[in-house]
Amino acid sequence: MDPCEEDNVVLQLIEEEQQPCDQSVPPMGSQDQMEDKSTQGQEGDSGAEWDTDLETDNDTNQRQRLSQAELYLQACQRIGAIPVSSVLRHLGEADLNLNHYGVGPLGAKALSIVLQNLSNNQLGLDGADIISKMLLDNYYIKSIKLSGNDFDDSAAKYFADALKGDYVIKELDLSHNRFCDAGGAQLGQMLATNVGIEVLNLSWNHLRMSGAVALCAGLKVNSTLKQLQLSWNGFSRAESESLGQALRENSTLVVLDLRSNRIDDQAVTLLCQGLATNDTLRVLKLSHNPLTNIGALTLLKAVKNNTKSAVEEIDISTVFVCEAFVELLDEARQRRPALNVRYSVMSSVTRNISALQIFQKFLEDRNETILDFFQALDKEGMMKVSTYAFRKAVKVRLH
Repeated sequence: MDPCEEDNVVLQLIEEEQQPCDQSVPPMGSQDQMEDKSTQGQEGDSGAEWDTDLETDNDTNQRQRLSQAELYLQACQRIGAIPVSSVLRHLGEADLNLNHYGVGPLGAKALSIVLQNLSNNQLGLDGADIISKMLLDNYYIKSIKLSGNDFDDSAAKYFADALKGDYVIKELDLSHNRFCDAGGAQLGQMLATNVGIEVLNLSWNHLRMSGAVALCAGLKVNSTLKQLQLSWNGFSRAESESLGQALRENSTLVVLDLRSNRIDDQAVTLLCQGLATNDTLRVLKLSHNPLTNIGALTLLKAVKNNTKSAVEEIDISTVFVCEAFVELLDEARQRRPALNVRYSVMSSVTRNISALQIFQKFLEDRNETILDFFQALDKEGMMKVSTYAFRKAVKVRLH
């Protein structure tokens, strides 16, 4: 039987199983269950029976194949593609040979929906080799998730070679793998020539020192990347300096996630060399780093003093700041009201209980009441006054 005849048989079976039976319509995927029953030579087998403590590896594979087959059939139905019998039979297996099956553009698009998430499969080096070859001939898959697959530096070379100059893949998730120095170098070279990736997730790897520096060198000349996730790596001072240099030149990056690295006050100072001139970055995440109030002030000053800065969100929620930081943030928000900074507050910032009494004495000496003072500031009757306006009014009265 040739592939076309075989596909017609599959379609006929699908149509038969979609017919009403006992005044009810079987749910999507029933055709897969019936096919699985015939394969096993058992009647009355159901998905519920697979959920047992005695479940074998073969049972697990069958259940996974059922889920993928159901997804594939739904994708075909949604985009108007004809399901391919070989795909239905072999989804979930190591090899899926579609040679001479006439999948066609719509069929390839439906298949890409099924194959774009391969996370947590421990694919290793062999899997990286197979996927990279697929990427070389890819024209439909735009997003691929490869998190948690035990990929190391050798695997990084496969991906780098496949994605150099690629323009199809837009989102790539390589988080929770084992990329180190050599892997970072390979991925950096890829970034330097890739013209498609917009979202890259490299969190939970081992990127530090030369690997991280090389990655930043690639970012420096990249022209498409918008989101870069680097949380839970080893970025410290040397790496932050390279990242700062990249931010000086890069004109596309919008979101940078550096949470849970080793960025201290000196490292953030080096990073700020890029923030001082960058005009595209909007979101910067730096929580769970060894930053102090000093580093927080340095960061805020760099953003505030850069009149072209696009930063609108900073996460330093694990950093305890002082009153000087709060005052500087109030000033920054006068020019950029939308600036959102998440931080923690030191106990010393809390006002002294005698502050109100001191303020009352201050106004009495000038023949003013508290009500008069705030009404003069709240001309629009909004019943609120910004900290900045309050401090400014006090300073005016002092002079």
